[in-house]
Amino acid sequence: MDTEISSGVPLGAYTLPGRVADPRAAIVQAEAAERLGLRTLWLSERWGTKDLGVLAGALSQATSTLRIASGITHFQSRHPALLASLAMTAQGLSDGRFVLGVGRSVDAMWDAVGLPRSANASIVDYADIFRRLCRGEKVRYDGPAGKYPSLRLNDIPDQPVPPLVFAAIGSKGLALAGRHFDGVLLHPFLTPAAVARSVAVVREAEKSAGRPVGSVRVYATVVVACDLPAADELAVVGARAVTYYQIPGFGERLAAVNGWDVEPLQSLRSHPLLADIKGSADSVLTREQLVEVASVLPTAWTGEAAAVGSALRCHQVFASYREAGADELVLHGSTPDLIGPLFPTIKVGLEQE
Repeated sequence: MDTEISSGVPLGAYTLPGRVADPRAAIVQAEAAERLGLRTLWLSERWGTKDLGVLAGALSQATSTLRIASGITHFQSRHPALLASLAMTAQGLSDGRFVLGVGRSVDAMWDAVGLPRSANASIVDYADIFRRLCRGEKVRYDGPAGKYPSLRLNDIPDQPVPPLVFAAIGSKGLALAGRHFDGVLLHPFLTPAAVARSVAVVREAEKSAGRPVGSVRVYATVVVACDLPAADELAVVGARAVTYYQIPGFGERLAAVNGWDVEPLQSLRSHPLLADIKGSADSVLTREQLVEVASVLPTAWTGEAAAVGSALRCHQVFASYREAGADELVLHGSTPDLIGPLFPTIKVGLEQE
């Protein structure tokens, strides 16, 4: 049964956030998430130790009710037949509990690894190809998403096509989700007001596409640090914020969505520890160094867009996101085995193993 606390909103959570040397921790976290009654466990895919297919398969066998979602992968990182094969295998193993989350990422990443950049036309067409393959159809395609003379999955389980969730920040991405996807995953560090504006864009796109209102499930990602000492709270919230705001272009988009002045981004990026970093800061800096950098961020950039403090305070923040129109919250930063204080009547952790 889905967990709904006083906020009245179903909850999910991320497993293995950030850099990970040992992916086996995902099993413990998934088991804790299921004991808590969370609705969805999101896999933070990163090349190296967080491969989507391997983790989805493992977690499908470690759980029985939990939905397993990728949050997020990218269409161009896998051939369409391989991605559809991964998804339907995960559907078969999990008895239909898999959710595929995809995103656009930034052009610099795709240029660096030699893969094509994302464009709206290719995203829409790839989603259609994916769904058709998952239904067992034969696909012949030549267009923005590539050239595929003949694609088909010969064997598919008796399971539905996994829901497709699109990660979006700006109005164009939100509208794309509203017209073509089953869900939209909102970025961490959006204020409730920003979430409300985002939901409005999605619902208007649904309407313009002739889809029933509420067709697209809105997942709002909320970084949470409940009942933690101040130093640990800063490590969970501030360090994660740095990894987003320091990326040129990306930080500006987050600030714009929240209606914030972008000037603090210059102060952040001029910090000596970030001086020569070209990619993501958490691929180079330690957690302690990220915390040091986070000290230059305005308090509002974390305090108004995250859930911190007591369990009661976090519940109140969750309720504000629900009132903003979120259908489900995705807790980030604190893994399921560490969010026990949010559920004082449920014991989680290794002591129950």
